[in-house]
Amino acid sequence: MNNLLLIKSAKAIKALRRDGISAVFRIIDAIIKTFKPIGSGDCLIITGGVGDSARYRGFHVAEELTLNGIKTKVAFQDNPFLFGKVKDFEHFIFHRSLYTPQIKKILAEITTQNKTFSFDTDDLVFDKKHLKHMDYFQKMNKFEKKLYENGVGKEILTHPNLAFCTTTTDYLAEKLAKFTPTVHKIENKLSLKDKKVVDKVFAKFNRNDKIITLGYFSGTASHNKDFATITEPLLYILKKHANVNLLIAGPLDTDPRFGAFKSQIIRKKFTNRKNHFCNISKIDINLAPLEINNPFCESKSELKFFEAGILKVPTIASATKSFEFIENGITGFKAERKKDWSHFIEKLINDHTLRKSIGNNAQKLVQSKYVNKKMEGDPFFNFIKI
Repeated sequence: MNNLLLIKSAKAIKALRRDGISAVFRIIDAIIKTFKPIGSGDCLIITGGVGDSARYRGFHVAEELTLNGIKTKVAFQDNPFLFGKVKDFEHFIFHRSLYTPQIKKILAEITTQNKTFSFDTDDLVFDKKHLKHMDYFQKMNKFEKKLYENGVGKEILTHPNLAFCTTTTDYLAEKLAKFTPTVHKIENKLSLKDKKVVDKVFAKFNRNDKIITLGYFSGTASHNKDFATITEPLLYILKKHANVNLLIAGPLDTDPRFGAFKSQIIRKKFTNRKNHFCNISKIDINLAPLEINNPFCESKSELKFFEAGILKVPTIASATKSFEFIENGITGFKAERKKDWSHFIEKLINDHTLRKSIGNNAQKLVQSKYVNKKMEGDPFFNFIKI
């Protein structure tokens, strides 16, 4: 546990240096959530993180499970009262949980009480052989790297009593199938609370068609190489179109050449959920670049598409497996080459009707597939035997 404390302390210090006061509030919130009473129910999701990964794979999945008759709670793996809660639940989902002494003890107790557990991941971090493809891993300090040195949750994934796995994409499901025969895909989705926030944002919805704003939302400090794949197209667009701005939200290091377009670039720091959706509502075109043929990028979910789509913002995304579902010119655009990016961006810049049409179609798709809801008669969650 001391190593885990050192690792998380190092991550907190880095966040404070990067984000200042906003990081203080996130750290306080994480501490409060760590010690929050867990309660009881049918299923307990034990998550190893506190960011968007924990939000989507912990709290959002718990909401949808509960909506569908499986009362589910979420706890952080550092919670000191976690072991005593084994008696209060029947199934346990370990989401990117580190194999600490407490987790090892909990797994043994689950087995003793004849209960079941599963493993959930939304990334390839469970398999250390893929870490070489993870740009952010190369920049971690020695304490942070300890989180990943054996693969996050690898011991849980390979535990002889593991019931099944859940994950976000078909690509990850294929990777997990090498470890266990039963893998279920549960897509990332917006919560009902997100939907309420979006509805309030829409009430103040007002875009300026004279200024076209492109948006990139990095989320974490791990997307420098992803964004770099569209540097040339963006420099071309900013130079050619004086009425185009670029909004960059979250931590991101950019090419020095962007300095020539300071008046067209808007920077936003990491912010809370409500402000995040407010920022998205201010853009006209959402950018979701990823490195092609990078296993970590191929593992990414549709999150960047549906967070923008719910606000009727059209997305241009890299043509990875994550975005195969996008229909070019209908629900968005998929770019395979650099010239595709400049072509699609200009197409949307110059055609207000097309932007509106794709935005409307994207919202319809998001509302039907990427928002939590009760699934009448759907056996989707029957794999959790309560």
